[in-house]
Formats: sequence, C-alpha cells, structure tokens
Amino acid sequence: MSYGLQVPPEDVQVIIRAVYKQVLGNPHLMESERLTSAESRLADRSITVREFVRAVAKSDFYRSRYFESCAPYRFVELNFLHLLGRAPQDQREVSEHIVRCVAEGYDAEIDSYIDSDEYQAAFGENVAPYYRGEASEANTKQVGYNRIFALNRGPAQVDSSVKSSQLVGALGGNLANAIKPSTATVIGSGTEKRFKILTTAAKFDSPRRVSTNSYIVSASKMTPQIQRINRTGAKIVSITEIA
Repeated sequence: MSYGLQVPPEDVQVIIRAVYKQVLGNPHLMESERLTSAESRLADRSITVREFVRAVAKSDFYRSRYFESCAPYRFVELNFLHLLGRAPQDQREVSEHIVRCVAEGYDAEIDSYIDSDEYQAAFGENVAPYYRGEASEANTKQVGYNRIFALNRGPAQVDSSVKSSQLVGALGGNLANAIKPSTATVIGSGTEKRFKILTTAAKFDSPRRVSTNSYIVSASKMTPQIQRINRTGAKIVSITEIA
C-alpha cells in the first residue's frame, strides 16, 4: 500500500501501524514500546516514512528481538524481509551483510538496506515497506518465490518466535527452498493452505488482447505450478492465500 506525504492527519496512524507491523515482524506492541517522538515527527512532516522506518529498525525493541536474540544469519534474513520486503536470494547477499555488521556495526547494517537503491526504487520516501517477494518483478530470480514463503508464513506469524535461520541450508548450497505444507488446519479438517496465482495470459502468436489466468494450488504444489507458468511465458501478477 502506498502512502503519499500529504496524507490527512487521521491516516498517519495507518502508516505508523503498517510500519510497526512490517518492520517489527507482526508483534504485540505495548504503548510503552512505541516510538512516540518519531511518531510525532512523522505526523508533523519533520521526517519521511523512510526515516520513520529507520528509527523503528534502530529501536531498542528491534535490536533486542532480532540482533541480540537471534543468530547473525537469522538477523540478516529478517532484515531483508522487514526492510526490503523480500528474502535474500543468494549466499553472497547474506555474507556481505554479516561482514558489514561485524566490521561496521549494527547501525551501518540497518542503514545499508534503507539507503540502498533498491529500497528507494521500491518504496521511495513515503511508502511503508511491504512484502513484495510474492509477485513477479523485473530482475528478480525465480527462487525468490520459494524463499519468501520460507520466511513469511502468514498473518498469524510473529517473526521473533523463530530464532534460527530458515534459509541457511538452501543459500549455502545454492538450492531452491521447498515450500512445505502449512501445519495450520481448519477446524474439522487436516488440509493444507491453498493459494491463488494470478498471471497474465501466455503470449503466443496473438498478443493483441490482454487477459489473465488464475490457478488454485496447495502450498506443496506451488513450486511445480510456478515452473509450468514460467515455461509458458506468462508473468505472475500475484500470489495470495485463500482463506
């Protein structure tokens, strides 16, 4: 969701909640843990949404939950998820950030995401970060689909409850993550979650009419379905969980 700088005052709280949820990993945030000074500066336009994101990521709350309580690998993969809205795509990306964190410190590691060209292109100054690895984008790898699902397991997940890396084996071995069936169940059934994949129609010899196709697949069959879609030349527009 995009938020412009000139938003009505009542919408500032919507922006603040969106930033807290995304950057802090969907926690329960007590009133005493809110950054009231930074919130006030955002409300009076003294800082942009990007600078508010920086303040939240450098807060004691974020540092204690993700830097001090998690392994370095987990800290980095969650920084990608929280600040860039995607999973790291290869071992080089993770290693680069671990080295920076050790050599330059915590603040430099956080700044490296928020000051990056990628952040600016994706969110600019006044868009709250959001998960964007579940839709096709230019210059991104197919493997990113699987990895975002390994990190983002739905709206009920609280990121600080998982302390260990979810990607270390796949990234270290340059392997694709398998999308595992969810353990969540519907009362009265043991079925896994299902997802709707929306695509543009495949282009063959008649690209004159724009249309879309949709596919309903279970989580365990997501990868082969995405591979089939890519082979047709279609572009994935979105992947959404079906309630």
